[in-house]
Amino acid sequence: MTDEAEDAARHKAKMAKRKAVQDAEVAGKTLEKGLLIVNTGPGKGKSTAAFGLILRALGHGWRIGVVQFIKGAWSTGERKALEAFGDQVSWHLMGEGFTWETQDKARDIAAATRAFDKARELMADESIRLLVLDELNIALRYDYLPLAEVVAALQARRPDLHVVVTGRNAKPELIEAADLVTEMTLVKHHFAAGVKAQEGIEF
Repeated sequence: MTDEAEDAARHKAKMAKRKAVQDAEVAGKTLEKGLLIVNTGPGKGKSTAAFGLILRALGHGWRIGVVQFIKGAWSTGERKALEAFGDQVSWHLMGEGFTWETQDKARDIAAATRAFDKARELMADESIRLLVLDELNIALRYDYLPLAEVVAALQARRPDLHVVVTGRNAKPELIEAADLVTEMTLVKHHFAAGVKAQEGIEF
């Protein structure tokens, strides 16, 4: 047997063992449930990942809800694109801008409260299969909403509803309640080199 043939045989045997392990692991997973997903961390991509998940769900014909807690009246590419799906996407821009822009805590609290009321309404809508609560972590970080009440409401959602929460500095209580938590790690960011926020990349 040539060296190349031996290498191919070893690789095939190794992959066969790997497949057996993977198949056994997959077969052991039998639960199906609505997930509470948290995208957090200092790196870029938290909301972007959530909108990617929306696109996947839309491909399966799901109805989607989006509540944006902080971002103000930005004209974003994701909103423009998802408007093409009509009422398959229920989009609610509830924030008035980042806290350093409004500089009015009472106003920010009122906006966050309205946004979470809308989130509760969408959680109760049985036609919604996936709900994205964009930048909810920011509202919780600044104590615009009662943390225990928010976590309890998310835990009490109906069993088939998937919820994604985005934003930096996710609270430990929310992380504990979540089924899936991803932390975006900042390795390098173009802002540090003086590159401004660009259409199609940041918004």
